[in-house]
Amino acid sequence: MSIQRLHTGPRMSQAVVHGNTIYLAGQVGNPDSDITNQTKECLEKVDALLAECGSSKENILSTTVWLADMKDFAAMNAVWDAWVPQGHTPGRACGEAKLATPDYLVEFIVIAAKP
Repeated sequence: MSIQRLHTGPRMSQAVVHGNTIYLAGQVGNPDSDITNQTKECLEKVDALLAECGSSKENILSTTVWLADMKDFAAMNAVWDAWVPQGHTPGRACGEAKLATPDYLVEFIVIAAKP
C-alpha cells in the first residue's frame, strides 16, 4: 500500500494518506487571535487539507482537541458545534496541554477516511 505525504517539511507532513486513511498534523490558528478565531482558523485548515486529500469533514473518524486552558472549552465547542456535520460527528477527545507556544490556544488533530 502506498503512502502519500502532502506539504512535507524537514520535521513533518501536514497530511499523510495511507490507503483510505488520512492523518492530519496538528492544526493551529493565528497566534494573535482569540480562541473563537483560532478554532475557526484550525477548522478551515482541516477543511482545506481534507479536500486536497479527496475527502471532507463528513468522513472524519477521530479528532483530538488540545486546549491550552480548559476555560476555553465552551467557546471552542460553540465553533465546533456549528462546523461539525450533524449525523457525521466523529469520535473526539479534548484535553488541556501546553502547546508549541503560549500564544496557541487550541490544536486539532484529525484522522479521516478517504471515500
